[in-house]
Amino acid sequence: MTTDLAGAVTRTWQILAGIVDPEIPAISIVDLGIVGGVSLSEGTLEVELLPTFIGCPALEMVQATVRQQLEPLRLDRRLAIGRVAVTTSYAEPWTADRITPVGRAALRASGFAPPESSTAVEALPARATCPYCGSRRTVLENAFGPTRCRSIHYCTDCRQPFEQFKDG
Repeated sequence: MTTDLAGAVTRTWQILAGIVDPEIPAISIVDLGIVGGVSLSEGTLEVELLPTFIGCPALEMVQATVRQQLEPLRLDRRLAIGRVAVTTSYAEPWTADRITPVGRAALRASGFAPPESSTAVEALPARATCPYCGSRRTVLENAFGPTRCRSIHYCTDCRQPFEQFKDG
């Protein structure tokens, strides 16, 4: 029997695209950019995760969900998957540039300001763009939001508080 390597990898990416971030359920882990890669070698399906922050409290939950969602692939004999491995890597740091356009739109639609591009080097962080009205007239209220990866801002135009997802 021939192993369908391309089919296994494609199916894996499809499943991963349906797994949402536990702290921001409006965005998938693929659109958030924390999936570093997928490979299948010698019967082991490996998914590499890039955490947004060292010590991310949601990482264990993401790893467990990925394992659980991919486990049924082992039942398809054409894929020849004997083991599912979910690894965490810090070799390539996660940055906001990894968030897909779909992910940025999902963050905005759920009231989060996506982080600005990490390629811009500035002495002070740029003002967050309000996800409700698009204004840049915002104020950082608290650099530490409900989690390490989020901060709290306030828009002086529409007077809405909002969270911004921080760049790693």
